[in-house]
Amino acid sequence: MGKLTHHEFIYFLTALSAMLVLSRLAAELGRLVKLPVVMGEIIIGIVLGPTILGHFSPHWHNLLFPVFGNVSIALDGITRLSVVMLLFVAGLEVQIQMVIKQGKAAIYTSTLGMVIPFAIGFAAAWYYPEFFKSEKDKFLYSLFLGTAMSISALPVIARILMDMNLFKTKIGMVIIASAMFNDLAGWLIFSLIMGLMGKGKSFEIIALEMGFILGFGLFMLTIGKKVIDMSLPWIQKKFSWPGGVLSLSLGLCFICAAFTESIGMHAVLGAFIAGIAIGDSVKLNEKAREIIHQFVTNVFAPLFFVSIGLKLNFVTNFEFALVLVVILIAIIGKVTGASLGAKLAGFTNRESLAIGFGLNARGAMEIILGSLALSAGLINEKMFVALVIMAIITSLFSAPFIKLFVKNHD
Repeated sequence: MGKLTHHEFIYFLTALSAMLVLSRLAAELGRLVKLPVVMGEIIIGIVLGPTILGHFSPHWHNLLFPVFGNVSIALDGITRLSVVMLLFVAGLEVQIQMVIKQGKAAIYTSTLGMVIPFAIGFAAAWYYPEFFKSEKDKFLYSLFLGTAMSISALPVIARILMDMNLFKTKIGMVIIASAMFNDLAGWLIFSLIMGLMGKGKSFEIIALEMGFILGFGLFMLTIGKKVIDMSLPWIQKKFSWPGGVLSLSLGLCFICAAFTESIGMHAVLGAFIAGIAIGDSVKLNEKAREIIHQFVTNVFAPLFFVSIGLKLNFVTNFEFALVLVVILIAIIGKVTGASLGAKLAGFTNRESLAIGFGLNARGAMEIILGSLALSAGLINEKMFVALVIMAIITSLFSAPFIKLFVKNHD
């Protein structure tokens, strides 16, 4: 393939413009009825994708969003870059000290909030592979479904708690700390799954890759974090504001992503670890954190979430029974596990249920996880559609149920 031709470049720019402008309009309309921003972005993707535009106007759909060719490669590159940057921003939200401060409550809640849904998801895929569309390695597929059922969506949860004025309460802190631990553990497990998918890899190679990633993580969160702590004040003072912090932070994100990709793990894990190392630094200016967050979530995040709808036909790949079962497994597993953990940590029944439903929001992280699994060929289109719908439903129902069980909070 050569470079983009004159007409291909025009189509590429038009496609990006449509994705950004329409997703922003949908997001703003969604805010009026308190829908998650990501939902509006996915809906625009469905409108522009094979589900609607491809059905009613195949010619324009193939011009703007072709399956093959240079435009397709360029859009795929933008999408991959967007995923890396989204995980970097998710990492910025993780604060290790907050997890440690919550002590027993965070340990019980996060552990049971992962173990129980993971076990239910794994068992469901293992014993009923045909129903869950397991077409490849049954063990890896079961590992994936367990991970998908156990991971939470930290950015979505944080936004819900802030909107409800619960973020700095005891319940809010436990939910956030547990979600941070869930994200970290979930992405490590998913990276292991992606590593195991490598063809011809021996156990020794997998063990070596995991050793590399654990060593890299420890290095970044100890020595790397100290270097960042020492460098940030000087960078924020001497470099132009905010360009210096923005470019150097993203530069570190990309090199860490390149490292984890090079050792056989997924690039998103390196970006996530880099985000944790920078975000956990007390030296990072909060304005700088907000600028990075706004830059990624308002430019690159819409491009990724719109691309979800461009990947497949949501009508032909919708299977009601599968969607319903995935939603039920996700809710029952996460709410039961997290609530039980909170109860063991000393919370009341109502508080425990509020924590359980707080951690039940999946949102963006679940969709990213599913998208990567679909691209890797681990799951098929019907399972991906079920995961996307589950992520949206759990995000929508999280706030009303928290409000139901928490009194005296508006």
